[in-house]
Amino acid sequence: MPISQSPPSSIAARLEDCVFAIRKRVAIEPRVGVVLGSGLGAFADSLEGLTKIPYRDLPHMPESAVVGHAGNLCFGRVGDVPVVCMQGRVHMYEGHPVDKVVQGVRVMARLGVQAVLLTNAAGGLEPSWAAGDLMSVTDHLNLTGTSPLIGMNDDALGPRFPDMSAAYDPALRAALQEGARGAGISLREGVYAGLIGPSYETPAEVRMLRMLGAQAVGMSTVHEVIALRHLGVRVGALSCITNLAAGISPHPLDHAEVEATAKARREDLLVLLRGWIERAGRRSS
Repeated sequence: MPISQSPPSSIAARLEDCVFAIRKRVAIEPRVGVVLGSGLGAFADSLEGLTKIPYRDLPHMPESAVVGHAGNLCFGRVGDVPVVCMQGRVHMYEGHPVDKVVQGVRVMARLGVQAVLLTNAAGGLEPSWAAGDLMSVTDHLNLTGTSPLIGMNDDALGPRFPDMSAAYDPALRAALQEGARGAGISLREGVYAGLIGPSYETPAEVRMLRMLGAQAVGMSTVHEVIALRHLGVRVGALSCITNLAAGISPHPLDHAEVEATAKARREDLLVLLRGWIERAGRRSS
C-alpha cells in the first residue's frame, strides 16, 4: 500500500518555511542544482564562495543517517554560474515518507533553480559493464509502489497529471555527453530502475529488471525526478555504476564497495559535474 502524502497546504507551508530560513543566511540566487548521491558529496566542497547549511538547521529538512550522505545544503559558484548542491539525500528505506524524500529538490525549485542534475550510485545490470562505469540516465522505471504526487494536488506546485514523456531533458543529457567527450571520459546511457531497498536485489529481480529494459538499479532518484518535473524544472541524471548487481557480480554486495568505487571516480565526476553546470547554466540564463 502506498505511503500517504501530506496535504498540499502543509507541503507548500513547509517549502515556504525552509526557503525563508535559507534566504536569511545566503544571498545567492542559484540557477542550477545538483543532488550528490552516495560517495559523491566531495564535489560540493569545490564550489567557489562556498556556504554550507546543515539540513538540521533548516525547518522540515530531514537528515540522512546513511554513510556517505553528509547532510548539507551548499551554495556557491562554478565559474559564473550560481549553484546549490544537496550534499546527500534521504531515502524511503530510512523510514521517511515520500514527500519528505523530495523536500530538498522542491526547495531547490522554490529557490528559482531551473535545471537540476541528480547523481546516484547504482548497480549495473549489464554483464559487459564494469564497476566504475558512468551512465547518463535516459529514462526510469519507478518500481517503488508510490509517488510524491499521491494525494490532493496543489495546482500552485504543478498540474494534476504531469507529462513524463521527456522526464530526462534531452538538452541536459547532451550537455553531459559534450562534457564527457571534451574530457575524454567514457559515458554510457541507459534506463534507471528505482526500488525502495534497503536490501540489494535478488538475482531473480535482476533478471526481471533486465527484461524490463533497465541498465542500472538504485534506491533513489525517481521520486525526485517526478517532483521536479511536476514543478516544471528540467532534469538530468548521472549514475556511477559502483557494483554489478546480484547474479552478475561474482561476490556479495556491500555499501563499502559502493563508496570506494564512487571515490575512485571522483576526479572524473568533478570534471563532468563542472562541465555540465557551465553548459546548463548558459542554457538556463
